Amino acid sequence: MTMTTRRTFHGTAGACGAALLLALAGCATAPVKPGVAQAPPRATVINPAGLERVMGRDADAVVALLGTPDQDQREDRGRRLQFVGPACVLDTYLYPKGNGKPVVTWVDARTPAGADYDRAACLAMLSRQ
Repeated sequence: MTMTTRRTFHGTAGACGAALLLALAGCATAPVKPGVAQAPPRATVINPAGLERVMGRDADAVVALLGTPDQDQREDRGRRLQFVGPACVLDTYLYPKGNGKPVVTWVDARTPAGADYDRAACLAMLSRQ
């Protein structure tokens, strides 16, 4: 007569199952109370104050204001004109609007070391040179 030994893993499986349920419970979202409206997510507002002289302008207008760019990089339909000053680096990004000429749609500024810099202040500084 042969005896078969059956091993049971109820203790291990139960512990693993409980751990799995606890881990998944952390992924659940908080329930929404009926009748309570949640605030919509806030849209990012980009303040173009001080950038009016370049936003929406074509490359010729930007070059007329700031001089010859230190870099002129083209990629697909976009173009980046970079202007470097002693305190800041200004990047202007031009993309076509509809079927029209590419115009400045975004401006970014940083220090030569790469830290953020006020875009309007950089534009004002570079346009005075």
